[in-house]
Amino acid sequence: MSKSYQHDVLIIGSGGAGLTLALQLAPQLSVAVICKGELNQGSTYWAQGGIAAVLDKQDTVDAHINDTLKAGAELCHQDTVKFTVEHSRESIEWLVKQGVQFSRNDSEDGDYHLTKEGGHSRRRIIHAADATGRAVSETLTGRALAADNIELFTRRVAVDLIIQDQRCQGAYVLNQQSDHVDLFQARYVVLATGGASKAYLYTSNPDGASGDGIAMAWRAGCRVANLEFNQFHPTCLYHPKAKSFLVTEAIRGEGGVLLLPNGERFMQRFDERAELAPRDIVARAIDHEMKRLGSDCVYLDISHKSPEFLLHHFPTVKARCLELGIDITREPIPVVPAAHYTCGGVMVDTEGRTDIANLYAIGETSFTGLHGANRMASNSLLECLVYGSAAAKSIMANIDTVAEPQPAPVWDESRVTDSDEDVVISHNWDELRRFMWDYVGIVRTDKRLQRALRRAGLLQQEINEYYRHYKVSNDLLELRNLAMVAELIIRCAMQRKESRGLHYTLDYPELLPIAKDTILTPGSAITEQI
Repeated sequence: MSKSYQHDVLIIGSGGAGLTLALQLAPQLSVAVICKGELNQGSTYWAQGGIAAVLDKQDTVDAHINDTLKAGAELCHQDTVKFTVEHSRESIEWLVKQGVQFSRNDSEDGDYHLTKEGGHSRRRIIHAADATGRAVSETLTGRALAADNIELFTRRVAVDLIIQDQRCQGAYVLNQQSDHVDLFQARYVVLATGGASKAYLYTSNPDGASGDGIAMAWRAGCRVANLEFNQFHPTCLYHPKAKSFLVTEAIRGEGGVLLLPNGERFMQRFDERAELAPRDIVARAIDHEMKRLGSDCVYLDISHKSPEFLLHHFPTVKARCLELGIDITREPIPVVPAAHYTCGGVMVDTEGRTDIANLYAIGETSFTGLHGANRMASNSLLECLVYGSAAAKSIMANIDTVAEPQPAPVWDESRVTDSDEDVVISHNWDELRRFMWDYVGIVRTDKRLQRALRRAGLLQQEINEYYRHYKVSNDLLELRNLAMVAELIIRCAMQRKESRGLHYTLDYPELLPIAKDTILTPGSAITEQI
């Protein structure tokens, strides 16, 4: 039987952004945090590299800003970048107060160890060995579980937002344990559901990265922007049993080199920064060489470093590779690019507010303007922290002016039945991810995009028909959301008549003189560029 819940704030997503927001809200506010699976299963948990922040005496806010703007291919919003970087130190200090144990130098001073990644001109990546996301996720989850005002609901999948009187007043949420759709109402709703990289066949992301928040916001009437910019991480482990294991960029930051199957280095032919070029350049270079040679992968070699160094800095990568028979102290790691990060998303302001009253979006779900056409390494967790905090302050400043939500109808299951054809879901899921990989991947053309759009349209017709007649399930909801976000990605890509950052098309290889965001508005199939 369906249940109803009332809270002050409903947060859909339990990663770094959602938990930062929950923990920074006033303790007198009742907070519900919806988690799609069990705790600590989202993208934050699996982030290996670290968090970019201005912490070193040799570093400056201006240097971090300039590096971000350069990596973003002139499309970053300068005010957003400045806002985010200026709040980087306080964000790290807050994490330390929560209990996150970051790695320190071996020297007597015991300062935090800072590493360097692609696009950064200085060492500014603070990390917890090569499992930073795990340290952050477990610490914040522990804090949330101990907080009297926060309720964590696991194995819950949001279905759709509830919009009444032109404001968001809650969401319908599938309880995977009871198979019923519950009603969650709140004065404020926050989307912190992560990105949509599961739209692609190969991805570094966990299974839940299905664009749920982006799709729900679009259906509710929010604009989205720059979804053509999906970042492909250059180095995911290539092994049949690896399943989406990311090989941290910090390996290249610490001297790792990329090699062809014959042992030859190649990145210097594509960029003067070689292995430390931004991710879009490195991913395209690897893709180019694999296609040129007909190779299944390239190789990342860090074996010239001592075994002690590798065990200290990269214990997670070393252990996982060893499980699969690869000794990184003696041999290179086979790697391929994989969909990794959604740079676009739901349009928000510097407080995380969307186009709909009382609805916020933070983290990878949102489009803040920070990443531009290419996210610089380790700026993503920083964005989660800064905007989670900003949204918390905004909600607390205004919550006394917001009335309790009006009664909403319970979910009606009376006209649907249990499905006896789940093969439709699995087949459509596979078809979607394959055509997105083949036609809307690292290198694109107009013809490929047109083919992808036709297929996305047909798939959505089938999915919507299925959705109307059968009870909802996690797989059906994820497929419905992914198909919608896939179409939005394709439409954004079709509108951009240039190659910029992560969007590279053979039909328009040059940059346009003026960098503009690509914006989609609900109710119109036409993309704006402003």
